[in-house]
Amino acid sequence: MHDDRVLVEARLKRVLDERIRPALYPESVPLEVAAWVAPGEPVGVAEGLAAEHTPVAVGDAWGAPWGTTWFRVRGQVPERWAGRTVEAVLDLGFDERMPGFQCEALVYRPDGSPVKALNPRNQWVRVGAPVRGGERVEWHLEAASNPVILDVHPFLPTRLGDRDTAGSAPRYRLARMDLAVFDTEVWELVQDLEVLDELMAELPVDGPRRWEVLRAVGRALDAVDLQRVNATAGAARSELREVLAAPAGASAHRISAVGHAHIDSAWLWPLRETVRKVARTTSNMTALLEDEPEFVYAMSQAQQYAWIKDHRPEVYARVKKAVAEGRFVPAGGMWVESDTNMPGSEAMARQFVHGKRFFLEEFGVENEEAWLPDTFGFAAGLPQIIRAAGAKWLLTQKISWSQVNPFPHHTFRWEGIDGTRIFTHFPPVDTYNCQLSGGELAHAARNFKDKGVARHSLAPTGWGDGGGGTTREMVARARRLRDLDGSPTVVWEKPADFFARAEAEYPQAPVWVGELYLELHRGTLTSQAKTKRGNRRSEQLLREAELWSATAAVTRGHPYPYEELDRLWKTVLLHQFHDILPGSSIAWVHREAAATYAAVATELEGLIAGALAALAGDGDTALVVNSAPHARSGVAAGALAPPSAEGPQVSVTPRDDGGFTLTNGLLRIGIDGRGLVVSAYDLAAGRETVAPGAAANLLQVHPDFPNMWDAWDVDAFYRNVVTDLTDADEVVLGAAGPDAATVRVSRTFGDSRVEQSLTLARGQRRLDVDTEVDWHETEKFLKAAFPLDVHAERYAAETQFGHLYRPTHTNTSWEAAKFEACAHRFVHVEEPGWGVALVNDAVYGHDVTRTVRDDGDRGTTTTVRLSLLRAPRFPDPETDQGRHRFRYALVPGAGIADAVREGHRINLPERRITGAGAVPPLVAVDNDATVVTAVKLADDGSGEVVVRLHEAHGGRAATVLTTGFELAGAVATDLLERPWEDGPALDRRGNSVRMRLHPFQIVTLRLRRAGGGR
Repeated sequence: MHDDRVLVEARLKRVLDERIRPALYPESVPLEVAAWVAPGEPVGVAEGLAAEHTPVAVGDAWGAPWGTTWFRVRGQVPERWAGRTVEAVLDLGFDERMPGFQCEALVYRPDGSPVKALNPRNQWVRVGAPVRGGERVEWHLEAASNPVILDVHPFLPTRLGDRDTAGSAPRYRLARMDLAVFDTEVWELVQDLEVLDELMAELPVDGPRRWEVLRAVGRALDAVDLQRVNATAGAARSELREVLAAPAGASAHRISAVGHAHIDSAWLWPLRETVRKVARTTSNMTALLEDEPEFVYAMSQAQQYAWIKDHRPEVYARVKKAVAEGRFVPAGGMWVESDTNMPGSEAMARQFVHGKRFFLEEFGVENEEAWLPDTFGFAAGLPQIIRAAGAKWLLTQKISWSQVNPFPHHTFRWEGIDGTRIFTHFPPVDTYNCQLSGGELAHAARNFKDKGVARHSLAPTGWGDGGGGTTREMVARARRLRDLDGSPTVVWEKPADFFARAEAEYPQAPVWVGELYLELHRGTLTSQAKTKRGNRRSEQLLREAELWSATAAVTRGHPYPYEELDRLWKTVLLHQFHDILPGSSIAWVHREAAATYAAVATELEGLIAGALAALAGDGDTALVVNSAPHARSGVAAGALAPPSAEGPQVSVTPRDDGGFTLTNGLLRIGIDGRGLVVSAYDLAAGRETVAPGAAANLLQVHPDFPNMWDAWDVDAFYRNVVTDLTDADEVVLGAAGPDAATVRVSRTFGDSRVEQSLTLARGQRRLDVDTEVDWHETEKFLKAAFPLDVHAERYAAETQFGHLYRPTHTNTSWEAAKFEACAHRFVHVEEPGWGVALVNDAVYGHDVTRTVRDDGDRGTTTTVRLSLLRAPRFPDPETDQGRHRFRYALVPGAGIADAVREGHRINLPERRITGAGAVPPLVAVDNDATVVTAVKLADDGSGEVVVRLHEAHGGRAATVLTTGFELAGAVATDLLERPWEDGPALDRRGNSVRMRLHPFQIVTLRLRRAGGGR
């Protein structure tokens, strides 16, 4: 037989595009359309329905950026359509290539009850199947004219990302507003042909199965009368039944499809629009569940359920019903799909606490999986947090985006810093927006790196990012692919069922130790510095508010602010979403975030002030408030007491080059006439910190124009060009006295200005640097460099509940790819017996490099650089413009214990108040390796005290915790404050609890007070 494959395939494409798909709606009549434009922000449903509408027509322009237009559509089903299936086709001017990124609408009945949503891949509303004929119909469309930010030519700067700058020109034109007959047989034929067309494209050209399908498709096309498609669609389908019924081979890859709509809680749209996106998507998904008995849908992010509950209770009622039926699955157990690199220890824990508690209280669902498909890498402390939250599985696919090194597994056990392992799956389909296309499924089977020992993978199925979810077309594909020769098999399945099966079939899955580093989107560790500072400050204020409120409640009877703290935690957790905290959202999002963080700070400062006032009482005794987990200024952790001065006084000596030498008996700091630190001499150890001939606290500027993803990425070539900021406008001695001396340095560069205060304090082995930058550069990267005279092949970076080590060398491509990485409060480099820490109060991105000097001793210089500011122009063209403040400190002679202590100190500065006298801590530990991260009252209102602590140095720690109240009982719990068998053995003796911790172990203790103590 002659080879006519290309001819048949080309014929199929044209007949589908030009004859069969257009026959889907063979008859139609126009609807009557009227519109009302809501002024300002979105209005309630009642107001939108009652407003005075003005007639509009197909072809009319509508929709200013970020506006809302209420359309009313009315019509009557023709009598001649009786007995047929009828739908309204409502096209607002959609571009089918971009679901989730443009205009959308939620459809209501005249009584205000929601029907379903409209988006580029879901433009229909069912009237009846069949209709009686003659029915009058009316719907109201709450249409959001969200502008397209990430357009066909992506990453171009745009002012559309903020309502204040987006203008008022309409963005869309009404394209179609009709009632139409829906031909079910033609629709089914389209699904048959699309599935077979995509299957053929993935089958070997020389294999018999491809030719069997090709011949069947040819016969089906012969059966279609191109002038009578609707009359002959059934005959065409008959020619395809045999090839669609051929079962899959015994070795076929097995795919668990999970209905899904990844909805970014904010990104290229503001938070308020996500509230509506979630309602639109869930209205469609609950409707699809009613129509398709095999379909299963999963949605993560408790915050998004809370939004529906608060703003669209009718939709929420449908969600709750579907959850109770077991087909709408709350997944992931987190408040939002947060970034996992930058949230602090407690914040990461609270993501699970608040998320899992919401699902338990609202639905009775206990999540055993973490669901984070789109997060930009995964911190090494996460496995034990997941385990301590009562979960054991993790799903993500984002690591498939890594630019350099393909990850070696799709199913494996991930081991965190404390040795905890969790079963982890990366869907080999390499997308969280799977459409179940033939190409995607074939890629999943070919790509699956664990074939031969495992055969199951998961496919999150549905349009996402901006929502939309699974479509009826995807469900139809899954039905045909359930058992089809030449394809992986597809079954709808809950995530938990998939994980249980995958883990059972692969009990000896390989192990990956340490962070899951994403070799992409490294710039998110720095972009939008004010958002990052707001997050860090909020985390610390929440710690203080809980600590002092609990202390005041237990010791003074002060009311504990349960509701306020719960609400404020949820606000901060929301803003840790993986496009807010990373700085990759539009200007509107970050403008609102700044205002929110300011409001959070004001409220928390009020809670702290009220609790401290209750604790301190009336009096004029000067007190230091120590919120840090270590003693300082002679004040115990968690205590209020008069301060005590320690150590030799500070002295200042002018240098010949115009700089100054600062000495406090522990350190001698040399600052030259350029305002650079040329010496940081550890007097006790008798060694220099700064590499010979180098200068520390050197500000450096690089060009920063990545190939893609401006706010997300820094590409390695940025390092090729650097400008050292060595010219100073002024280097002067500021305040100088026996307790501290400060050198002030001012510099101008480009259109920007920086002012720094370098301070050496009495009794302290650190140099504090307070930096204020008025930043007006574009596409530039600002770093602060510290070249250290330390020979180190690895360095420590703080992460949640501990630290991890990264190499300073680039022996392999894996190491070279980590040219920008995350740390929380400290970076530490060390030779045996002596090290240096660099601590900070609001910085996450950094890099560490090493060189061997060409000098007499051929010593090694290890350079640590903090990433301070960027200036990308997409999606926010004004990213980071304006004033910023950073505080960091150089700590010579530091071990890990010093790095941990100083990291907390700089983030939890002392408060100074007056009162009646000292207040002892509510709880105290006797081992500095044991760090208390939270002291609070139990969330259930019992009045019991909850303490969370962890081993912070990376070794074993025997610890005694002592309470400042009469202790009646102690139990180890999980993060949700429920008794937990995996906690350490506790030995309670009076008001003390003894325990032994293994490296980096997290322990949550629930302490019962004598007498109940609510």
